[in-house]
Amino acid sequence: MTDRVDLPTSIDETVKMLESQDYLAGRSLATVIFLALKMGRPLFLEGDAGVGKTEVAKVLAKALGRDLIRLQCYEGLDVSSAVYEWNYPAQMLEIRMAEATGVEDRARLESDIFADKYLIRRPVLQALEPGSGGAPVFLIDELDRTDEAFEAFLLEVLSDFQVTIPEFGTVKAAEPPIVIITTNRTREVHDALKRRCLYHWVDYPAAHQELDIISRKVPHCNAQLAKQVVAYVQKLRTVDLFKSPGVAETIDWATALTELDRVALDPETISDTLGTLLKYQDDIARIEGSEGRKLLDDVKAELLAG
Repeated sequence: MTDRVDLPTSIDETVKMLESQDYLAGRSLATVIFLALKMGRPLFLEGDAGVGKTEVAKVLAKALGRDLIRLQCYEGLDVSSAVYEWNYPAQMLEIRMAEATGVEDRARLESDIFADKYLIRRPVLQALEPGSGGAPVFLIDELDRTDEAFEAFLLEVLSDFQVTIPEFGTVKAAEPPIVIITTNRTREVHDALKRRCLYHWVDYPAAHQELDIISRKVPHCNAQLAKQVVAYVQKLRTVDLFKSPGVAETIDWATALTELDRVALDPETISDTLGTLLKYQDDIARIEGSEGRKLLDDVKAELLAG
């Protein structure tokens, strides 16, 4: 059984807690995380893909010794996949056995087949139950992929931390879970849901923060290479690409280059490894050309001057 870890009592403690898991949060993000924990409010994190929104939930679960319950959202997500469903084969077997033994009390039979043992708990219902270290961390990931009907369903969950099951009753959390909601802003989420949350826009890290992240996540990366990788990625994000690389891609690229025993960037190496950094062929084709070489020249000039 996991020992329960106390919540941080200050913003500084929150920063240290996140850093203990190698998550480097700016002061503003640490502040809203602290307030969400202190106030017991869901935290709504919005930002481009790959900036570390999902990682916040994972880090909190690990740092606080809580279970992590993840609801990965997608188009068409419904109650049976997200909240609960009944074990229909087992219920049918119960009905057949009741018929075979001559049970005629319909009220009793209905009570039996809608008993707790036939209830299959999906992530939302699981999040309302205590875990090994207390209330779990409940990650609702990429909410913008679902539709407005599912958003409306979540209002009861986020307001009262409960779910009403018609055949069973209301299931309410004894202790509210720590709720982290993420969205990549592919569409706007309704204000009614946002009002129930604290909000924060998670941006790309500054160069010095990203360099610190690389030093923690890819400790064997050559120091000169790490500086060039971060500077190159930072410049790449200013280019009009279909999908700019996130922090996860920066880590992947630094890892790949380290595995190839590179100590500095060159045009050929960049061309050979762009698939770890960019995920769309049009973006790769653009950077493989003269624009990519100019970026590298600018990076080397700036680092030399600095």
